[in-house]
Amino acid sequence: MADKKKRRRADSDSDSESASQPFKNLLKSDDQILQILKSLASSFSSSSTSKPLTLADLALSTTCREVSDLSLSSVQSAIESLVLQLTRQILSGQGFSFTVPSRSSTNQLYVPELDRIVLKDKSTVRPFSHISSVRKTTITTKILSLVHQLCLKNIHVTKRDLFYTDVKLFQDQIQSDAVLDDVSCMLGCTRSSLNVIAAEKGVVVGRLIFSDNGDMIDCTKMGMGGKAIPPNIDRVGDMQSDALFILLVEKDAAYIRLAEDRFYNRFPCIIVTAKGQPDVATRLFLRKMKTELKLPVLALVDSDPYGLKILSVYGCGSKNMSYDSANLTTPDIKWLGIRPSDLDKYKIPEQCRLPMTEQDIKTGKDLLEEDFVKKNPGWVEELNLMVKTKQKAEIQALSSFGFQYLSEVYLPLKLQQQDWL
Repeated sequence: MADKKKRRRADSDSDSESASQPFKNLLKSDDQILQILKSLASSFSSSSTSKPLTLADLALSTTCREVSDLSLSSVQSAIESLVLQLTRQILSGQGFSFTVPSRSSTNQLYVPELDRIVLKDKSTVRPFSHISSVRKTTITTKILSLVHQLCLKNIHVTKRDLFYTDVKLFQDQIQSDAVLDDVSCMLGCTRSSLNVIAAEKGVVVGRLIFSDNGDMIDCTKMGMGGKAIPPNIDRVGDMQSDALFILLVEKDAAYIRLAEDRFYNRFPCIIVTAKGQPDVATRLFLRKMKTELKLPVLALVDSDPYGLKILSVYGCGSKNMSYDSANLTTPDIKWLGIRPSDLDKYKIPEQCRLPMTEQDIKTGKDLLEEDFVKKNPGWVEELNLMVKTKQKAEIQALSSFGFQYLSEVYLPLKLQQQDWL
């Protein structure tokens, strides 16, 4: 009799757990899911052996511009050659002006074969003698001078350090940052070649070991906070991993949940986040991991237009830095979640869904016009659903089923069903 009561209580507890954590009963064993992931990693590794296409391999009708990694001595020589050219211009009576590659949206081109945005070859003249450009020309000169000093001293500084060398001239760091990108284009080098870095932002945790300036880092022993992604990607090397995939997470909150639950031990993976908008160091680090370890990348972002924009920056590049898209983009990232169709599929409660603002809807419609979205029918279908329902949701909406629902049910089920786009 007592045994029957215990069984009824156990059955009742099981039913209660199933109701509070929907779809948990659909999960197969971890071993079965691991077999699926091993097949995915194996097929991806074999398909990654072919040499990736480059801009030079394509016979495009439009001339495009790309930069490359240059040594400090090469950057120094390029600056000195540019200054000599300016001196000749002034002495010949042509005045003082810079020819700067245009980074406007009209000078961008999406190349389907490469699945990334590149910069076309249009340039603008920035004369010192014109009142509308005299200040920007002065800023450009100042940035060139500062970068030349960095080359001579062989040191790195942050973008913030650069800004504080002349706050009155720059006025706002956005302006010094923009000119720094202009200088990269002018010299034909990546921004990291200028020895100017951004402050640490992204973090990584999971099944990854790598060297950071000679020190070996084991990302399984970095605690819940993980390892800050080094801003100097040239000092990162010797990457080793037994992971089956890379999980790219948009938000810090979701990252912390997965790190604390040690999701990477249950399903061997590397978890990385830039805590929102992707920074250059995280984009470079992600590309380096995928290239060297030959692992698939699955993305977990919010179900809103900005989550998809963030995903597209990692995959296709940003228009602001399209000149360096060859180094900054990680092609073929799979959209794992949270997708608009998941809101009904996983029965996300209405109180956890947010109404889209007019700006959200406009951003969603604008994304539908982008070539990199049109190329993927699955993305188009999901975006159309989002705009039609006018609903969005954050990753944290899954917490309505329990704080660990993300790591215990949602992600394992997604992996089991291979439910990504």
